[in-house]
Amino acid sequence: MMAVGSPVRPCRSAAACGFSGDPKGLTMLTQDMKDTVHKQRLGFVATVSETGEPNLSPKGTFVVVDDRTLAFGAIRSPGTITNLHHRPGIEVNFVDPIRRKGFRARGTATVHARDTDVYRLHRARFDGWGSLADRIGHIVLIDIFDAAPLTSPAYDDGAKEADLQAHWSAILMSDDFGSTAMTNPATMV
Repeated sequence: MMAVGSPVRPCRSAAACGFSGDPKGLTMLTQDMKDTVHKQRLGFVATVSETGEPNLSPKGTFVVVDDRTLAFGAIRSPGTITNLHHRPGIEVNFVDPIRRKGFRARGTATVHARDTDVYRLHRARFDGWGSLADRIGHIVLIDIFDAAPLTSPAYDDGAKEADLQAHWSAILMSDDFGSTAMTNPATMV
């Protein structure tokens, strides 16, 4: 068993991380995906424990490093960090709740503690969070080997983005959730 804070064993392939697929066919982050990260910041990170238990944890400190790398600052993430030390395979989902669109990215995570050169190299990326950034104990870099868009089933039924935006903006900004939420639920998922 690897102790927290010990070096992470990187996956040498998608299969080694528990994913099927060909990492040579890497899908880069599109501009729309990068824009989603910049606007949302909140990504839902899926990891697996040493014993095979799933873990889903929201992380609100995501940044885009480059066309194939995402990073987040781990503040209250002991389970996620422990899981990544044992199994560095990771998936993160970003969803714009207004547009009902987003993307999922799968890859290999590396965990970098405060006392490492990599942490110091990337720390300034998180300055926008002010004093909260001072609480970042680890920076997690995700080398992405697969990225794909996510959309609501409402788009399959012909819903237009502008209509979904208007509908969900009204719901999320309303104090009266009950009467607004059920407006044409078949097309407003």
